[in-house]
Amino acid sequence: MPATASASGSTSGSTSGSSRPFSDAFAGNPAIDAAIASILAEVRKRQASITGARPASADRKETLDSWLARSAEVKGRPALYPYVGSGFGNGPLVELVDGSVKWDLINGIGVHMFGHSDPDMIEASLRGALADTCMQGNLQFNPDSIEFAELLAGEASKSSRLKYCFVTNSGCMANEQALKVCQQKTNAAPRVIAFQDCFMGRSTTMAQIGDGPAYRVGVPLNVHVDYMPFYDPDLGQRSIDMAVWHLKQYIHRYPKQHSCFVMELTQGEGGFNVAPREFFLPLMQLCKENGIPVWDDEVQTFGRTTTMFAYEQLGLGEFIDVLTLGKMSQACAVLYTQDMNPKPGLLSGTFQASTSAFAVGNAALRKLRDGGYYGADGKIAKLQKAWREHAEAFVKKHPEWFPPVRNSFGSPMTRIVSGTGGMMRLTPYGGDKDRIMKLLHRLFANGVIAFYCGHEPYHLRLLPPVGVMKPEQFGPVFEIFEKSFSE
Repeated sequence: MPATASASGSTSGSTSGSSRPFSDAFAGNPAIDAAIASILAEVRKRQASITGARPASADRKETLDSWLARSAEVKGRPALYPYVGSGFGNGPLVELVDGSVKWDLINGIGVHMFGHSDPDMIEASLRGALADTCMQGNLQFNPDSIEFAELLAGEASKSSRLKYCFVTNSGCMANEQALKVCQQKTNAAPRVIAFQDCFMGRSTTMAQIGDGPAYRVGVPLNVHVDYMPFYDPDLGQRSIDMAVWHLKQYIHRYPKQHSCFVMELTQGEGGFNVAPREFFLPLMQLCKENGIPVWDDEVQTFGRTTTMFAYEQLGLGEFIDVLTLGKMSQACAVLYTQDMNPKPGLLSGTFQASTSAFAVGNAALRKLRDGGYYGADGKIAKLQKAWREHAEAFVKKHPEWFPPVRNSFGSPMTRIVSGTGGMMRLTPYGGDKDRIMKLLHRLFANGVIAFYCGHEPYHLRLLPPVGVMKPEQFGPVFEIFEKSFSE
């Protein structure tokens, strides 16, 4: 008699006849648990010796130079920093292949929320790596993909009308999908409203919407974008009035022609610019009155404010129609309301994310949600407070490094120290890009990895791993600041 297939996909002739999934027994295997526990114990043991920045080993410089040369050869351009990681670290501290250890305060532009070699994230990644496939997609996926989307949609729906979550493989692709959702809802309205200095990604379309001329050199301009002034804290109510006036003008000039107003509630690349609820509220109300979807781009801010979503911190959830997120979540996504749910065929894509990325993303999101990170007295708020205390004291001690700053319109800026949550900004040298770039390289050489943001003026930008960094660790960081600025 021929064998018959069981529910597990095997045949009754090759198993004991049970239809229980093989994965159940595999996932709970004591041998696997013991092996993972042994690996984590070894990680913790090795991490104990990484307690601060240290210089490179003399005999390892050639190794680093060799890797950098290979990188330049294959990419056709040199790396911005002489950075090639060894694959090991301890939270905010990362080891490079030359044996040096540095404070990583940029974290791949915000990707590594829990820094380097975090045992909890390593455990999640190891368990994810034991699954049947490396990558999951929109045609074939495992339960952790669904759990990831459910977690995001569930948290978002607590304070907004957002209901559905579509997972995709990059923040830029999430933005592409969000634009399509908005365009379909508005019957292919051809125009987009965005804030000046916004950054959307580096695809052909997103490079055109983003307000960075250098990112679209040689790219044909076929997307119609109407740019709005972002909030200026030195102008206060006048800044709000100006923005409302501009939006009314665009709506009057191009009636029913806007597919969306895309907003970074805290600008990332644009300069870590922040704005109060009072700035966004009348703009969102105008959009609602005129049938313009509000798209909240949280690809960089997601998870880093004192609430998981930036709109929660500002109490704007009722106005959000579409939201995009990524970076620290490991996998990226676009969320939308029931009213914005697109027709079949609009959203798809081969890849969602790797199975390990889903495992780490789920672990990170749950830890951030349940671990005391959010709220006015949460870990993220305390880290921002410690940053401001150190930074403001530093500015007061060295006024010669912090001359007056003017914005791109020539108006004075009074806020040398700024940012929100895990997004931190300092403006030395009047915002001069060349001097800030030289400073960044001195910081790197001395043991701190930072970056820049903004456009005339430019700023020093920090995205520390808020999942693991402690307020007191800013002490040794600012010692390196002192040395680097002096040099």
